[in-house]
Amino acid sequence: MLMEINEKDLKSGVLGLVVALVEIIKETLNHQAVKLLEAGRLTEEEVERLGEALMDMDEAIRKIEVEVGITESVRSIREGLDRAVDDAIDTILNPGRWNSASEYKDHER
Repeated sequence: MLMEINEKDLKSGVLGLVVALVEIIKETLNHQAVKLLEAGRLTEEEVERLGEALMDMDEAIRKIEVEVGITESVRSIREGLDRAVDDAIDTILNPGRWNSASEYKDHER
């Protein structure tokens, strides 16, 4: 089976994935910053600098999305990644459900 790949769609998808991963890293940094803040391990100056850096990063990400025209691609990729993470967490928390779903798929084959 031959597949036609549109070069523009491929570039948009790859760039969307990269930006989505950068967003995830930024969110992780933000989460860690909140934990450090709540633990009282940051000075007021560090909190200020960190807040500004995270806002600058967010602004840069949005600017790239708009300039390159990948806002929708990033949104779609993030939704897919979020669903994958939700499924993984559900599998860990509810292994019985995962086993029965796996058995069901085996019977379909």
